[in-house]
Amino acid sequence: MMMKDYYNIMIGIIILIIGVLIGVAFLTLLERKILGYIQIRKGPNKLGFMGLLQPFSDAIKLFSKEQTYLLNANYLTYYFSPIVSFILSLMIWVLMPYYFNLISFNLGILFFFCCTSLGVYTVMIAGWSSNSNYSLLGGLRAVAQTISYEVSLSLILLSSIILIMDFNLVKFMSYQSIIWFIFLMFPLSLCWLSSSLAETNRTPFDFAEGESELVSGFNVEYSSGGFALIFLAEYASILFMSLMFSLIYLGGYYLNLLFYLKMVFISFIFIWVRGTLPRYRYDKLMYLSWKIYLPVSLNFMLFFMGVKIFLI
Repeated sequence: MMMKDYYNIMIGIIILIIGVLIGVAFLTLLERKILGYIQIRKGPNKLGFMGLLQPFSDAIKLFSKEQTYLLNANYLTYYFSPIVSFILSLMIWVLMPYYFNLISFNLGILFFFCCTSLGVYTVMIAGWSSNSNYSLLGGLRAVAQTISYEVSLSLILLSSIILIMDFNLVKFMSYQSIIWFIFLMFPLSLCWLSSSLAETNRTPFDFAEGESELVSGFNVEYSSGGFALIFLAEYASILFMSLMFSLIYLGGYYLNLLFYLKMVFISFIFIWVRGTLPRYRYDKLMYLSWKIYLPVSLNFMLFFMGVKIFLI
């Protein structure tokens, strides 16, 4: 490869990261607006036209606030875990299947699982290094939940992998040119959607941030930039899970407006669920993962293996 190609790849990745950050900013605005209308109020509407500048105002406020220094915190891990979490949530976006200028992954799905698995450690270290009982408890609950739902996510995804027999996300497009996978595996797609809700610690599975009993969970000791980075990482992962759902079940990646509209619609479902559903009980969350999603995904996987062998 020429040096120009490397420069192009670097510039492409920087533009992608900037795009993701702007997308995250407006996703928070969309969430606050939708939750406002669900609760029959306005939402942010003062700053700029219809509150459009609100996310940037929040970012300036958060990053310019005073940073708290905890006496008993484990200094390095306390400060670096939000940064690592943020970097991981941005790194995973390199998977987006462009046809030009960016990195092409033949083993993209494996990279996706590696990044999501590493995200668990950042939550655990953030909860532990704060040296607070509340944040430790929130971190432990988040880790148990995330690990449980990673198993169901990978098994659900295995059915799709068996159908296309490849780890490359671009292949999902060519295999869904006639019929979307959501019609072939509708129950599995719903399992994937609810598992991704649990994976990103969203309502009704927001046990890591159970405000009513944990005072905001593992990030309770973070303020200013650290809190902002954890917040950004969470919303970037919500956007990425919406992207994955659109890729796997809604026709793959087409470089057109419709793909991004599908992605925004799935993000809207994440917000809609937050405004509608109450929090689950913790034992029911674990029961759902191990006693419902695990057998269902295994049975579907065996079924699609049979379908694939029959078609060959």
